[in-house]
Order: sequence, then structure tokens, then C-alpha cells
Amino acid sequence: MNLRPNRRKPPELVLIPLLDVLLVLLIFFMVSTTFKEKDASRLHLQLPQAQGEEERPNQDPERLRITIDQGGNFYVDDRAVVDQQTQTLVRAITGALGERKGLAVLIQADALSPHQAVMTALDAAAQLGLLKIAFSATRAAPAADR
Repeated sequence: MNLRPNRRKPPELVLIPLLDVLLVLLIFFMVSTTFKEKDASRLHLQLPQAQGEEERPNQDPERLRITIDQGGNFYVDDRAVVDQQTQTLVRAITGALGERKGLAVLIQADALSPHQAVMTALDAAAQLGLLKIAFSATRAAPAADR
């Protein structure tokens, strides 16, 4: 019979496997990290081109026309809007509507206008409860430097 007390060894901290796991995690995070590029936060869109005959819009009294130029500036029925804020556009549309509620809205954007300007026009129309919205495509001028 063995009557000696069983002495346990003090626990050892094994660092090699811990360092291996940390190295693998470091490599994983380095590979999965996206690097911010210049101008990477902008949304680049290739909008479709119009194929039909170009038609000049007539001054239909049953339609409110919102025009957006290349710089993102708004025109409501050919009247310039002061700035590009949604609330300013809402006030301009309200003034152009007058007593005519529920008109159809024609959003006519330049091919090179920012997409955010079109979204602002849609948001302003939605805030006023204008549900009949149409889009008019304009042909982009052929540019040699594209």
C-alpha cells in the first residue's frame, strides 16, 4: 500500500497555444478589414439611357414638374428653389400646388445629376402625399472625356 500523500504539481500556464490563437485572430481581422479609399462612401450609379424619341414636355396644368440640373439644383415649374434641402423643396412644391391637390409629379433629372437629388425630390413629394410620380429621361450630352 502506498500511503504517501499524492502531491499535485502546480498548474502551468502554457502560452504557446494561446499565442497561436491570437496570431490567427490577428491575421483574420487584418484580412477581413476593409480599407477606406478616397471617395469610397459615394454611391456610383450608371443610369440607363433613353432610347425613344426626345419629347419636349408641354406645360400640362395637371402635372407639377420638378427639374433637377447637373449640379443638383431644383426647379419647380421652371422656378428655381433657393437651396437643396428637403424642407425648402417641400415649401416650393406647396407654393406651386396652391389649391390643386393630388397632381401628378414629373421628375425630370439631368443624366449627370446626383442620385441624392432625385431621392430628395421623391421624399418631398411623399411628404406632401403626392402619389402619382413619373420620371422623364433626358439624353446625356456626348462627352469625349468620359
